[in-house]
Amino acid sequence: MLGKKEFEEIAYLRSPKAIRDRCSILFDLGCEDRLEHFRCDLTQLERVADYVIQVIREDYPDLQIPFHSRWRHFQVGTHLAQLDQQLLELTPLAKAQAKFDLAVVSVLLDAGAGAVWQYHEPGTDLVFSRSEGLAVASFQMFCQGTFSSHSDKLQADALGLQKITADVLAAGFQISDKNPLVGLPGRVQLLRRLGQAMVDRPQLFGNDNPRPGGLVNYLLAKATNGQLTAEAVFRAVLAGLGDIWTGRLQISGINLGDVWRHSAIADTQNLSSGLVPFHKLSQWLTYSLLEPLQELGLEITGLDALTGLPEYRNGGLCLDLGLLQPKHSNVLQQPHSVDSEIIVEWRALTVISLDYIAATIRSKLGMNDKELPLVKVLQGGTWSAGRKIAAYLRSGVPPIQIESDGTVF
Repeated sequence: MLGKKEFEEIAYLRSPKAIRDRCSILFDLGCEDRLEHFRCDLTQLERVADYVIQVIREDYPDLQIPFHSRWRHFQVGTHLAQLDQQLLELTPLAKAQAKFDLAVVSVLLDAGAGAVWQYHEPGTDLVFSRSEGLAVASFQMFCQGTFSSHSDKLQADALGLQKITADVLAAGFQISDKNPLVGLPGRVQLLRRLGQAMVDRPQLFGNDNPRPGGLVNYLLAKATNGQLTAEAVFRAVLAGLGDIWTGRLQISGINLGDVWRHSAIADTQNLSSGLVPFHKLSQWLTYSLLEPLQELGLEITGLDALTGLPEYRNGGLCLDLGLLQPKHSNVLQQPHSVDSEIIVEWRALTVISLDYIAATIRSKLGMNDKELPLVKVLQGGTWSAGRKIAAYLRSGVPPIQIESDGTVF
C-alpha cells in the first residue's frame, strides 16, 4: 500500500508539469553553459524556426496541419480508407474502440527500427522503412488478427497479446539476417506485459475481454459537457500502461517508466530527487488516441499541457541546426545507452527547445496556441524537419547513436 508521500511523488513524476519542471532545470543550465555534454545557443532559435516553417509550407501550404500521431503513418497508401471500410458496420463506439486497439499496439511497436530494416507490403509491392514501415507492418498484423484471441480479428485483447511470440512478430515484421529489426525481444515483452496490465486493471480496460479499446468507455465517463482534457487521456495511459516497462526506476515497487537520473538535478529529500521524466511513448500514444475521441464528438482541451516528444528526430533537428551543441567529441562519436547522462541531457534540452521553437513559429506566422498547438508544430513541423535535415546531412541517420532496446526511441 502506497503512503501519501509515495503516491504524491509518483503522481508528480507522471505529470506534464514534472516533465517541464525538470527539463527546464537542465535547459537553463545549458543556456548558461553549465552542463557537461551540451550547451544551448538561443541565437540559433530563429534559424531553426525558419527552417521548420519552410518544411511546414512545403507539406501544408494552407497551414491546415493535423495532429502529430500514429494516424499520419497509416495515411501512406490507402490504409485508413481500408480500415474505415472494414469498420463500416460497427457503431461509432465500437469503431473508436477498434482504433484504440490499433493505435496502442502500433505505437508500442514504434520504437526505432534501425537504419537497415524495411517492410515489403504484400499485395501492393510498396516498400516502407522506419516509422512508416513499423506502422504499415503493425497495421497489417492487426487486420490479420495477430493481436486478437477472438473470431473478431479487428481487435487487440489481453489474451491475444499475452500469447504473442518472437516468431510471430518476426514473421509480421519480415525480420531476417538481411533485414534485422532493432529490439525485437523488447517489443515482444512489451506487448505481453500490456496484455497482463489490462487484466490487472479492469476499471480501465473492462472486465470481459480486456482490451485497449476499453479506455474509450473510461474516458467518455471522464468527459464533462462533451469536453475532455488531453492531460486526462495522458494520465489514463500512464495509469493503465505503467507496469509494462521493465528494468526502469521504481518508487516503492511502482514502475516509473520513461524516467531517468541526471546528476545536475538537485538532490533533495523528495523521492523524486535527481529524476527527469519524459514519457515519450506515452505522450505519443496520447496524441494518437485523441482523434478517435474527436470522431465520437468530444472536444479535446488543454493540448499544450503535454510536451514535445524527446526523440531523435526532434532532438536531431535541434542538434543539426546548432540550437543544441555538443561539448565534447564522444557525444557524436560513440553510441550511448538511453540511461546515459548524455541522452538524458539531450532529451531534456529537446523538450524545452520545442516549446521555444513553437512559440517562435507562432509569432512568425501570426498564429496563437489554439490555432497552432504544439501537437501540430510537431507534425508540420519539427519531426519532419528533423528527418529532412538528417537525410541531407547523413542519409537519414540520427546525429547521435543510441543503443535502443526497442522500448524508448
